[in-house]
Amino acid sequence: MLTGCGWRGLRWALRRASGAEPNDKNREALGRSRGGLTTKIHLLADCRCRPLARVTSAGQRHHSLAFLPLMGQLATARRRPGRVLGDKACSSSAIRAHRRKRGITATIPEPADQARNRRRRGRAGGRPPAFDAIAYKQRNTVERAFCQLRQHRAIATRYGKRDFVWRGTVDVASIRIWLRNPVHDLRDTL
Repeated sequence: MLTGCGWRGLRWALRRASGAEPNDKNREALGRSRGGLTTKIHLLADCRCRPLARVTSAGQRHHSLAFLPLMGQLATARRRPGRVLGDKACSSSAIRAHRRKRGITATIPEPADQARNRRRRGRAGGRPPAFDAIAYKQRNTVERAFCQLRQHRAIATRYGKRDFVWRGTVDVASIRIWLRNPVHDLRDTL
């Protein structure tokens, strides 16, 4: 017997016991903005613009929060990436520590506020992170991978309401991209 939980708590407990999930917007990867409902695809792509891993989230979520789950999906592959290219939003201490622990070279520019705070602390601020401007020019491969995904109308407009349906649509589009541009050598993928 449940005591002291009220009707709402009782309904919640019965739904949980029956295995039914509550209707939660975050589980559907839908977010609110001024324009309406929005969704984001977070993507890892190889040097030939082929999707390697993807995570979906609500549109207002910051995309640096998806970095660790994406790397977790990629960790199931046999090899680790040689280099990770990211924008200034991915310049957090957690992301830098994660890739340093795994021995992955990163090319992520340092935001102006982080550089200012590091300089303000003087010697205690440490040295600036390494940045390779020539390698950073290749960051457009992710943008080109998104362009290839958006060639599929169902992805560009998100027809599917349910997140698992939409993720399946993204997976089918990714498979089509891989079939058009197959792997000839494993060194091409990472």
